[in-house]
Amino acid sequence: MDIAAVHNLKKYFNAGVRQVKAIDGIDLSIEKGKLTAIIGASGSGKTTLLNLIGGLCRPTEGTVTVDGVDLGTLGEDELTVFRRRKIGFVFQGCGLVPELTVRENILLPLALDGSWPDAVFLEELAGLLGLTKKLDCFPCQLSGGGQQSTAIARSLLTKPAVILADEPTGSFDARTSRNVAGLLKMTAETFHQTLVMITHNLELAQLADHVVCLRDGRIAQ
Repeated sequence: MDIAAVHNLKKYFNAGVRQVKAIDGIDLSIEKGKLTAIIGASGSGKTTLLNLIGGLCRPTEGTVTVDGVDLGTLGEDELTVFRRRKIGFVFQGCGLVPELTVRENILLPLALDGSWPDAVFLEELAGLLGLTKKLDCFPCQLSGGGQQSTAIARSLLTKPAVILADEPTGSFDARTSRNVAGLLKMTAETFHQTLVMITHNLELAQLADHVVCLRDGRIAQ
């Protein structure tokens, strides 16, 4: 069963007098509960594709469907709410708020939505990610891996339809990269989550159930 899909997806940018075809006619289905890795050289369109699936930008042409909803039918306010409730994001830079504790950072999407957390689920997440004794710490008190674990917990807490991870290990050494990628895969499998991960690391891509290689805005055959 597919949880997300794109059809004839295109995203073009104007760069002076030149048109850049960042995504140039892609058809792709994301299977529910699986890890899909997107690989490709710099400039191949990986991040643009992830941003389109996540509703962070609008396509030039084509459709993006997530959890049965065509994102093109949503207004900006509706899209913001949909992203908050249905899509979890994990970025290379973690994106934590330094003035908030680990607990507050994890709870932030729910707080913005005016929702109450599932205390049992939060406890389970914290235990699985090694954060139980760090919930009252601030991000600056954590290692890079601990900060990324916090970002992973935040992305999972809302139980989204899909988690999108953009080079989540890109700023770490090889050992920490393997640990973070392993945590992502483990938590996704434990909670039956769908994960789409951009990576330039072919070793990490081997963890995926499905690998998509982009070249010049298209899926390489």
